[in-house]
Amino acid sequence: MADLVTVDVPDFIEESSEYDTRYKRSMRWDVELGDFVRDGANRVQEATGYEAYIIWCYKMAQTERYSCAAYPDDIGTEFEEIIGEDDHEIAETEAERTLTDALMVNPRTEFVSDFEFTWVNDDLYVRFNVKGIEWEQVFQLTVVRR
Repeated sequence: MADLVTVDVPDFIEESSEYDTRYKRSMRWDVELGDFVRDGANRVQEATGYEAYIIWCYKMAQTERYSCAAYPDDIGTEFEEIIGEDDHEIAETEAERTLTDALMVNPRTEFVSDFEFTWVNDDLYVRFNVKGIEWEQVFQLTVVRR
């Protein structure tokens, strides 16, 4: 009869909430072009953790919830129904709610505030502030929903 081989099973390492809140570097993204930023040799440029977080916030604000099967249900906003709303006051309240919900999913977000709304025909321009937990500065985002 063959000898049995025994193996030590390594200890399970639990996720750290600190790990989930640290900013990580990423690839630089050009919001206007909707593509990665590249140098003269066509290499993708790196973004700092702070820049990557700003890019994440912008992308979440522009992504319609439930539109991509790869994303969990808590990713994105719900603007499709809002834009069809005849009452601008209701639409603005819902826009503030959905943007806040989308960005507060990230444990790196401290707060979302100071919403300003501008309507141009049926297009809604929303300007608001976001603060990450590791920095003193607040940054401003503007999203347009048509």
